[in-house]
Amino acid sequence: MALMDAKEYDPRPAQRRWRVVGALAVVVIVGLALWWFFRYWPEEHAVNKFFEALERQDFETAYALYTADPDWKQHPEKHNSPTFSQFKLDWGPSGDYGPITSHAIDCSTEYKRRDSSASGVIVTVTINKRSEPTSLWVQKKTKEITFSPWQALCHPPR
Repeated sequence: MALMDAKEYDPRPAQRRWRVVGALAVVVIVGLALWWFFRYWPEEHAVNKFFEALERQDFETAYALYTADPDWKQHPEKHNSPTFSQFKLDWGPSGDYGPITSHAIDCSTEYKRRDSSASGVIVTVTINKRSEPTSLWVQKKTKEITFSPWQALCHPPR
């Protein structure tokens, strides 16, 4: 075959290759964006269900979500900090927040400690449209909810 007998250049394979590379890049970017926006969804969902139970005054369900133990009634001695009666005093109508009628999740941020058992997410919640938000700690593995020792700021103070 001589040089002048070569096949004519066909641009379709190169175009197909660029389309595949472009489509893969778009899929990766969209996947990363979805992961970024929904990375704390399980913890936020646990806090949302907890506050929905409090708004319904269903303290037994709220306590089960707080302790991450749906069978807490079978072994109440396992949960002595706080006990159910103390939990009801803290989160009930006579608690610091009064009757909880509304909540809004403001933001979430991850906090990792060196030991992996203590890794969790700080979920900042505005309760009853108060000006001061509350930060809750949600364990990543168990979804147990407690008050956070760290305050996560979603917005700069005014």
